[in-house]
Order: sequence, then structure tokens, then C-alpha cells
Amino acid sequence: MAAVKHKGKATQAALKLIFWTLVALLAMTAMGILAAFVGRFIAAFSGVWFVLWVLFSLFCLWFFRDPNPNVPLDANVIVAPAHGQVDVLDETTESEFIGGPCRRISIFLSVLEVHVQKAPVAGTIAHLKHTPGQFRSALKQDSAVHNENVLIGFESSEMPGEKIAVRLIAGVLARRIVPWIAPGAEVMRGERISLIQFGSRVDVYLPLTTQIRVRLGDKVRGGETVIASRT
Repeated sequence: MAAVKHKGKATQAALKLIFWTLVALLAMTAMGILAAFVGRFIAAFSGVWFVLWVLFSLFCLWFFRDPNPNVPLDANVIVAPAHGQVDVLDETTESEFIGGPCRRISIFLSVLEVHVQKAPVAGTIAHLKHTPGQFRSALKQDSAVHNENVLIGFESSEMPGEKIAVRLIAGVLARRIVPWIAPGAEVMRGERISLIQFGSRVDVYLPLTTQIRVRLGDKVRGGETVIASRT
């Protein structure tokens, strides 16, 4: 009886090994067939993928275009920090840098606009603060209150004691604000200061003594269009 106690177990082990090696072989065969199919699919459409990549590359080069602005020479003017459309002209309170009431010019940037921002005046970067937030549509004029933004404060060298601030506001698509300056940096009027990727909004905060030179609906060009002047 002892001789037949474990009879057949070796055969079972052999059959189990044979079964699992068959499963592995079938799995490898299936993966090979799938890989061959995917390979043929990729090869068949490789030309299409390449054309799409070329189009995407051209779009990126166009979207991130950065033309040189024709900066006005008059030291008594303030230029737009961004390309876009003026859709807010009002008075508000900016407490972080201006420290009180001020004039505000808000510029909406569609996805078709140049997204490199320029310094509105010559001077020193005296304030730079990033505030995390939401990514609501930049079409909403209150997006500065809720959305992720970066506030840049300028101490003007053109008029001693003058403070001007620019708030870069993210939108639904604009998920990254990239400042190119740091506190203490000296900038010239019209100098490149930042990049906002895709549609967004830029608010400009000016002293109450400035004279606004744009109207609602005006299209402005960053570093070039005069938006205000000193009275």
C-alpha cells in the first residue's frame, strides 16, 4: 500500500507544468499577434502622425511667437503689458502693493493673442507674489479674485515714488504663469517680463493721477500701445 500512496502526483506535476507552459506560450503568441497588428497600424498611419506632429509644431511656434514691440520713446506714457482687448476700466483698491485706491485697466487675452508680457514702465521690480487659486474662465471679470495669479509691482524710475502693478491671471486653459524677472531687477519699458500659456487676463493698477488713454473694446499691443499717461 505504501508503494501506491502518492501514485500519480508526479504525473499531475508534469501535467500542471505542461498546462502552464501552454498558457504562457498562448499568451506570448497572442501578444505577438497583437504587437504585429499594432505595428502594422502604426506603420500604416505613420505618415498621418508625422503630419499631425508637424502641424502641432507649427502651432506651438506660432502660439509662442514673440514680436519686438515698437516702444514709445515718451517717458511720460505707460504702455500695455499685454496683447488683447480692454474690457474693464474702473477704480478699485489694490492693497498688496499699491496700498489703496487706484485705477484698473483689465486686458483679456484670447488663445489667439501673443502671450508674452512686457513691462509697462521702466523701473525696479519691488514686488513679486504668486497666489494659488482656481482656473475659472478668464472671460469673467472677477477672475482675479478667485484664479491663480502673479502680482508684479514696479517702482517707476520715470517718476520717482510712482507705483504700478500688473497682475497676471490664469484662465481655464492657462495653467502656467512663468515670470522672467525677480525682485530687485531693473527693467526697461517694453522689456519682456513673463509668459502666460494660453488664454488669460492681465490687470494693470495705476495711480489715480494717471490719465487713461484707452477705451473699452480697444485692442492693445504689449509694450507698444499707450494705455495711460501722467497728468
